[in-house]
Amino acid sequence: MSMFDQILGAAHNHPTVKNMADKLGIDQATAERAIAALTEGHHADADTLEVAREKSGIETGILSQVMEHVGGEGSLASFMQILDQDHDGNPLNDLTDMAGKLFGKK
Repeated sequence: MSMFDQILGAAHNHPTVKNMADKLGIDQATAERAIAALTEGHHADADTLEVAREKSGIETGILSQVMEHVGGEGSLASFMQILDQDHDGNPLNDLTDMAGKLFGKK
């Protein structure tokens, strides 16, 4: 299962995601896909928003709003460094575990 699918599953039907979607005026499924795509896009060696757009099919304006709502690109960078809890140089495995806990899936 890809990281996109893991994060998407963790965000599915979560009240915090629904709350964010309501504030931004988008549906919850779009917010879930945006979060998953931005998370994956941030780790890519390309523009976060462009990767997220290609992965999700969501326009960059909406992706940008979601990213700003969660703290912006700078917050994503700091967040990724903090997430490498096992110090193996790969925060993705830690991120998927944390997302599962955050969204009540573990």
